Amino acid sequence: MSEPAAREGFAAFGEFRTWYRVTGDLDAGPAPLVVVHGGPGSSHDYLENLAAIAGSGRAVVHYDQVGGGRSTHLPGRGGDFWTVALFLDELDNLLAHLGVAGRYQLLGQSWGGMLGAEHAVRRPAGLRALVISNSPASMALWVSEATRLRAQLPAEVADALDRHEAAGTTDDPEYKAATKVYYDLHVCRVQPAPAGLARTEAYMDEDPTVYHTMNGPNEFFCVGTLRGWTIVDRVGGVTAPTLLLSGRHDEATPATVQPFFDGIPDVRWEIFEDSSHMPFYEEPERYREVVAAFLAAND
Repeated sequence: MSEPAAREGFAAFGEFRTWYRVTGDLDAGPAPLVVVHGGPGSSHDYLENLAAIAGSGRAVVHYDQVGGGRSTHLPGRGGDFWTVALFLDELDNLLAHLGVAGRYQLLGQSWGGMLGAEHAVRRPAGLRALVISNSPASMALWVSEATRLRAQLPAEVADALDRHEAAGTTDDPEYKAATKVYYDLHVCRVQPAPAGLARTEAYMDEDPTVYHTMNGPNEFFCVGTLRGWTIVDRVGGVTAPTLLLSGRHDEATPATVQPFFDGIPDVRWEIFEDSSHMPFYEEPERYREVVAAFLAAND
């Protein structure tokens, strides 16, 4: 089935603007799917192939969170501005702007899944189903598992990471090369990087403010304001039917996802055996099939 037409626009968010794209018709068909990207500070581009789900008649909404992509950039703002609460407010604002707050489904990937869980524990009346894709339930678990995965790297790679982190030289080419070894194993195993992912990376290279402030210089050296984040003790508040997705080689290892599975009352978990952090690239057809079937079962 062919992908329907898309339209783009901006939602006013206070003095800022949130860019969005709607594929399909929001006023027809089943509850639309709102896709929440990772980062923080990323863009929707690397998740653009999920627009194909709209071929079934379900509208799909992508957006760029403030601070990333085509939305308002604020490189002068610090950690007191870039908060979970800010991005929850932005998501609520977008749902209201599009007129879908009364009936929608949500898919969040990586940081987007963390944000999606935070959104869901507030039990919004319009949330019909939640997909948490490749996301940890706490940053302490994320860091602990990253440390374990790093210990499995070749000795010279692990040594380069340790030396440059201790010296504060994480912008050194040797450190970046060692980082890529980890990424190729646990972030995206498709090489070269798909076009959408390359565009997201270009946006983040141009303005890494949000990512560096909230996370740190990369996926496994997490020294930003999110380092103490956890939802482990609150996941029982998620009442929407929930689908957990992760890859067998994912940096979001089973240990990081387990609290979601243990604590959410209505939950199921699918692990993609040939994938890492981006199964929508590594096993794209199966990923979309699993997501579409879950959404249809919870319309």
